[in-house]
Amino acid sequence: MKLTRVLLTACLSLISATAMAGKTQPAPVTIDLVNRVASGDMVTARFSSNEEELIGCGVRYYEDAGGAITYAFCQARLDASETGLILCSTFNTELIEAIQSISAFSFVTFSWNEDNECTRIGNSSQSMYIPNFRLRRR
Repeated sequence: MKLTRVLLTACLSLISATAMAGKTQPAPVTIDLVNRVASGDMVTARFSSNEEELIGCGVRYYEDAGGAITYAFCQARLDASETGLILCSTFNTELIEAIQSISAFSFVTFSWNEDNECTRIGNSSQSMYIPNFRLRRR
């Protein structure tokens, strides 16, 4: 009985140590110009050694004489060239809602058409996209 408790305690200790360590899964920005898809997590882009790398989305609200206008956009970049920045926009309320659900530590993916209109927005906010703050980044 005593041995069983010792083994159970040891196993539980290992499980909790693993849970505290946590899995991280960096996702650098990728841009597929053929299929018009960009993806990556914002933390990895922000702390990349490539100072041009970025990904994210935003929502803008404007009021004019005709009423309020809401539109959203997503962007991704790997280099500073003129063609290096991918930018799509949308007035679609469902896509705008998807963009509004993106958090600071989200994995973001989006697609666009030949008119640079966003056609798909995806995001995943999971603990594995939060950086391991115990590691020192240079």
